[in-house]
Amino acid sequence: MKVAIFFGSKSDTETMKKAAAVLKEFGVEYKAFVISAHRAGELLHKTVRQVESEGFEVIIAGAGLAAALPGVIAGITTLPVIGVPLECISSNSNQLGGMDSLLSIVQMPPQIPVATVGIGNAKNAGYLAVQILAIKYPELKEKLVVFRKKLADEAAANGCIEL
Repeated sequence: MKVAIFFGSKSDTETMKKAAAVLKEFGVEYKAFVISAHRAGELLHKTVRQVESEGFEVIIAGAGLAAALPGVIAGITTLPVIGVPLECISSNSNQLGGMDSLLSIVQMPPQIPVATVGIGNAKNAGYLAVQILAIKYPELKEKLVVFRKKLADEAAANGCIEL
């Protein structure tokens, strides 16, 4: 069970750590790479091929602004790619709050899909990667079932409250 995490800028590290934390919680091996689709296309291509050959089964890719990284990766591999649209708070030119990234990632051309989570929601990308892997790995599915039951129990414990 291996997931590769890609993002295009070191400034996105804190957000993408949230995906890694979920994978750790479920015992899923991962490796993270900071590679820009625009600045290092050949390196990206080589690295995607490397993770394929090393048995990685899902890719999480976070990107902001033009947000090309998830789509470029999806065009290189047949592995499932989960896109995380990122808000580029370090950029003075981006006043769209990540909506540009969301639309760039979700609007992939036919036949090359990218699963997309909410803006900055790398945590959900981690959970989605776990769900995808749980199809193949019964032990991971069991962990996911236990986790979901805990969520349901916590929600039920909230019950009715007086306001």
